[in-house]
Amino acid sequence: VQLQESGPGLVKPSQTLSLTCTVTGGSITTNDYYWSWIRQPPGKGLEWMGAIGSSGRTYYADSVKGRFTISRDNAKNTVYLQMNSLKPEDSAIYYCAAGSQYLQWDYWGQGTQVTVSS
Repeated sequence: VQLQESGPGLVKPSQTLSLTCTVTGGSITTNDYYWSWIRQPPGKGLEWMGAIGSSGRTYYADSVKGRFTISRDNAKNTVYLQMNSLKPEDSAIYYCAAGSQYLQWDYWGQGTQVTVSS
């Protein structure tokens, strides 16, 4: 399974941004995986944002619930992360990751930088 993140790198505070995770080598609906978004702010550790299961059920960290939304396009085999009301502290490298166990990841994308700045 290969994952590739993409999206705009720079946005202003309060704006909305969507990231895309394109999956190859496996299906987001038939593989019994959790497809997660994880971020790493500069100088800090990894922070799990949320996940979508192969069934389509979504899970979110309390810190982003209501502000971030994970969705998918089955035909494109793609997972999305929409982030609303962005703040400078949302600046980080955002990773797409997949694993057969909840909150465990076997596959990672290379990450994409998001900077929130005026």
